[in-house]
Amino acid sequence: MTTIDYNHRIPNNVDLADDRKLTRALESWMPSFENWWRDMGPQGFEAADVYLRTAVNTNIHRESAWGHTKLTDYRWGIFLTDPEPDRKISHGEFKGMDVWQDVPGEFRNPLRRLIVVQGDTEPASVEQQRHLGATAPSIYDMRGLFQVNVEEGRHLWAMVYLLDRFFGRDGREEAQALLERHSGDADKPRILGAFNEPTPDWLSFFMFTYFTDRDGKFQLASLAESAFDPLSRTCNFMLREEAHHMFIGTTGVERVVQRACEVMREIGSDHPDDVRASGAIDLPTIQRYLNFHYSVSLDLFGAELSSNAATYFSAGLKGRFREITIDDDHVLTDAVYPVLSPNGLIIEKDEPALQALNTALQDEYIDDCAKGVKKWNRAIHAAGIDFELVLPHRGFHREVGQFADVHVTPDGGLVDREAWEARRDDWLPSPSDRSFVESLMIPVVEPGKMAGWIAPPASGINGQPIEYEYVKLRAA
Repeated sequence: MTTIDYNHRIPNNVDLADDRKLTRALESWMPSFENWWRDMGPQGFEAADVYLRTAVNTNIHRESAWGHTKLTDYRWGIFLTDPEPDRKISHGEFKGMDVWQDVPGEFRNPLRRLIVVQGDTEPASVEQQRHLGATAPSIYDMRGLFQVNVEEGRHLWAMVYLLDRFFGRDGREEAQALLERHSGDADKPRILGAFNEPTPDWLSFFMFTYFTDRDGKFQLASLAESAFDPLSRTCNFMLREEAHHMFIGTTGVERVVQRACEVMREIGSDHPDDVRASGAIDLPTIQRYLNFHYSVSLDLFGAELSSNAATYFSAGLKGRFREITIDDDHVLTDAVYPVLSPNGLIIEKDEPALQALNTALQDEYIDDCAKGVKKWNRAIHAAGIDFELVLPHRGFHREVGQFADVHVTPDGGLVDREAWEARRDDWLPSPSDRSFVESLMIPVVEPGKMAGWIAPPASGINGQPIEYEYVKLRAA
């Protein structure tokens, strides 16, 4: 077997070259990963040279390597943030004790499950987005897509490192299974529902990176509170890259909104049919896409009341968002938390805080989502357009948790199934909406040029101009 030079091929700060057991595990897994990337990664751009950021240490914002490289030659990397001296467990039954550097035997199975679920989302999003390069609205956006893809691939490497390093044979089997499940596969789908949804167009991609990657932010942040220190340090580094994915979503949707407003002012009409006829995406359609991706992403938090979440917290395996900043005892044995539930009416009821941890994390997520929506609305109002994008009620279009068996309108009304289905196309993307949006997905590959349905970005990447050749489609 050929020995891989991990220090060169895979930038890392986990001493790969000196850990022969781990090296052998990765040598066995890497060919499967390369086959998966070839078969399920970005399609049709193997010969392209892409301007990518590659992590070379934990300071990605100042010391990353930048340059054109082929996607297949990307140096994935495994990084953990530097250990925090004398770090203590921040919550649960073991609060105040030293964090764990190895996996306690009694928590081996739940920790492995948490890592596998998180790890499963990383290749899933690459699979969902694999066809989007062929319809990119600009070279700038194409490069952004590929940067997200390679970083999701790197996040997969991070989870596989933990499985191989700390979970032995079970971990190696789980690492292999991460490449055997596929998004939307009828027989072996991805674990979480949102990661089996198709991403057929760029409006869906921008919504995904805004809403679904934002769920990733909160899941990673809660895992970063883990008493298992290697998991905490891994997730803290992943969060630094996740911020870029949400930036793509925030600015992407904003640019679609901006272009819609420009067209409305140019044609002197805000009627959706007129906006569409002028080659832009009308604001009501953007709202329906928002409703869909937001509601699907809320399901990723799990049930609002969860005994598993309580167990993970009490054991120290998973905390709340920014746990140490919360002003309580961090044990929650006697605490309560307000939870909405439908019972003829949607009512708020105090529930045991340990059982309601998913609700608390949802609340943080909802507040964070609202910030971007305010930004998009500022663009609409600045254009003098009388329209406002809104987050629908948290019970709208839910398939998990308290609202899974009821029908809630975007403004929070309870209706029967017949009434809900009659209004479905008013609230969620209809087949005609999706067909129209997909009809706009005509690639633009001249540097600096943009498709007619999206405004240019405010600036280029890493100090480069907007018209820079971020993707060289034909190698020199």
